[in-house]
Amino acid sequence: MRSYTTFSLQYAHRFYGFRGEAQYLHGHTGVLTIEVEDTINDGVNMVFPCNEIKKTAWDALKNFDHALILREDDPLLPAILDVYEQQGIRDGAPQNQMKGEAFKTDLATAYPDCRLVVTKETMTVEGMIKIVYDLLKDKLNIAKLTFTSGDNAACQEYETAGTTARCPLCGIALNEQGVCPKCGYGK
Repeated sequence: MRSYTTFSLQYAHRFYGFRGEAQYLHGHTGVLTIEVEDTINDGVNMVFPCNEIKKTAWDALKNFDHALILREDDPLLPAILDVYEQQGIRDGAPQNQMKGEAFKTDLATAYPDCRLVVTKETMTVEGMIKIVYDLLKDKLNIAKLTFTSGDNAACQEYETAGTTARCPLCGIALNEQGVCPKCGYGK
């Protein structure tokens, strides 16, 4: 069985080198749906609490919300960083409260202080799915990701890793020591 939750992400990007309207800097409201699969947890009668999926995923995903997403070879990137430097916000500002943890993968690098994500490939709905899976595959038993942005949408299904030992009291995954990081239950 599957549990799923959705995220709404506001972001700006452009398709550098693309012929068409998307070559211009523009914004979107994207909706990401994450489906996790496992057996029903007898203690709490659910696969995985959706609020726990959200908490686990949001740590990485908040880097994409209200962010600028540019490809690493986009000539706008140095110009944006220069403007941020001139404004004194390149290394963050007191108003920049919703920062995720910085990350660097083969597909993308997040600079939370700048509200900037730099990607290897053009940021399409398909590209977002690849990046999200790469960031979360070791944290959630992802069965399917769906991302919609404007009129564009894509989804990808994945082989799941089997069952995960979960807490019978709150349903979340036990850590390596067999202890629930939320409530302290021990196996």
